[in-house]
Amino acid sequence: MIAYLLLLVAVLTRVIPHAEWLNFTAVGGALLYFGARRPLREMIVPMAALMATDYWLTVHAYHYVFAWAAYGVTWAWYAGAIVLGCGLLHKRVTFWRVGAGAVLAPTSFFLLSNFAVWPGSDMYAHTLTGLMTCLAAGLPFYRNDLASTTLVCALAFGVPVLLQRMNVLPVREALANK
Repeated sequence: MIAYLLLLVAVLTRVIPHAEWLNFTAVGGALLYFGARRPLREMIVPMAALMATDYWLTVHAYHYVFAWAAYGVTWAWYAGAIVLGCGLLHKRVTFWRVGAGAVLAPTSFFLLSNFAVWPGSDMYAHTLTGLMTCLAAGLPFYRNDLASTTLVCALAFGVPVLLQRMNVLPVREALANK
């Protein structure tokens, strides 16, 4: 249940106007948590929700023509983040594993998305300098994605443990936290 609520928060952080936040969303943390707490066969739910959000934002919020091909890397990353959460956090959740996920998810998105923009558009020269310029332009977005993913992961994985240690939640509920 919590995984689905966190998915809803992720969608809301994308659609609520927040241009000044520069990518401060709950998407990375929500996908990691979903992968850690739900079976992979349910992956279609967050994928469909975020794909629909991408479509809505492109067409209705930004008023661009929607091009399916432009989202392949992003959608592959959504699936990858869920699988990362499953592989890294499904069986054993530790501080270090959550920290690794909170760094790996936004870092992989930063590298994949910027590398896809660099050769796939005319925004940057198709040289090493152009790639470095593309990566530099994405740093403010990366910084906030890293911060938001870390915050969401800390809350989603840490609060149940904290509540259990304060004897508010029984141990099995804190560990299951599904």
